[in-house]
Parts: sequence; C-alpha cells; structure tokens
Amino acid sequence: MSKYKNDRAFTDYVHKHIALPSIYKPINWKEVKLKKSYAKYIDMTVGIDYVFLNENVVKTVQERFREKTYKSFTDFTIRYRRDENKHQDRHESEYFKMKAHYFTYGILDCSKQEVNESSKFLKFAIIDLKKVYEKIDSGVIYISDNGKNKSEILDGNRIECPVKYNTDGSSSFFPIDISYLVKLWGNEMVIAQKGFL
Repeated sequence: MSKYKNDRAFTDYVHKHIALPSIYKPINWKEVKLKKSYAKYIDMTVGIDYVFLNENVVKTVQERFREKTYKSFTDFTIRYRRDENKHQDRHESEYFKMKAHYFTYGILDCSKQEVNESSKFLKFAIIDLKKVYEKIDSGVIYISDNGKNKSEILDGNRIECPVKYNTDGSSSFFPIDISYLVKLWGNEMVIAQKGFL
C-alpha cells in the first residue's frame, strides 16, 4: 500500500472513529454526507475535507491528524509549496487554494500503526482559518523563508512563520503556534481546543 493510501486510511479512520465523537459532537457540528466525487473535487480544488452544519450554519473544514511523536509541538502546519512536482500547476499547495473556513488539527495518543487501538487526542484545536488568512493578508502574520524552526512573535504584535522543507523534497510548509494566536487575538482564532494552551 502506498504512503498516500496509508495516510488517507489513517486520516479517514481518525475522522470517523475519534474526531466525530470527541471533537465535533460536543460542539454540535453534524457532518453533511457528500457524494464521493464532489468530496474529492472540493478537497483537491479548494482544500475542504468535510462540511458540517451547526444550527443551520455551514462549516467547511480541512483536517490534519498526527501521531503521538508530534505531541511536543505547539503549532499547526499549512502546506505551502511543491516546487519539485513535475506538474507546474501543482507547485502551489494548500495555502494558495484553501477555502475551508476552519482547520482541525489533532495529535493522537498512538502511532499510525496503532490507530485502531486509539480512542483519544492528546491535543486538538479548531482554528478559524478565515481569520488567520485575514491576519496574513494584513501582514501581522507573515511567512518568511528565514531558516528558523518555529514561528515567533515579533514586536509584540506580529507572528513570523518560517518556511520549512520536508526532507524528501516533496513539499514545504509553515507552522503557526496556536498559543500565539490566542495570546495576540484571544479566543476569536481558536474556537475549540484541548492541550495546546
């Protein structure tokens, strides 16, 4: 089985068996069942993994789940570029196409191989991506290829996010520390969380 299929199977399992009951049910978000072809289309074109309803309000979500080796990290990551991809139109990654309103990021209490035995998140957060993108557009969150490892608060009111490169050359991404979002802008940026603050 390819790495993608393993990752997809991992994410699908976590979504169905762990995220739905422990993240979304407590905040009364109900998943909207989509046709498979449409779900694949919106994932590939606008970075939306799932659609929920909460009091008749549509909530679009991008999800990313990590195994327990990531438990010490306090940030979430957005994929940035894939400059080594042979298809020119695929060089810009999810950052450039993402239209999901929310980003759900979770770290489990197990490895990917043990996911069938897992039942909980060590950490999770639902981040309001629209507000994050507004801060990026205004320049108070900015992406910098500065060679650093972590995002930093600068001048007491801005977050600098370094571009990081995957060792296999497949893509780059940038991290945003979840606690920094709350420190600078309160709870408006993180609508639900456990373990990050």
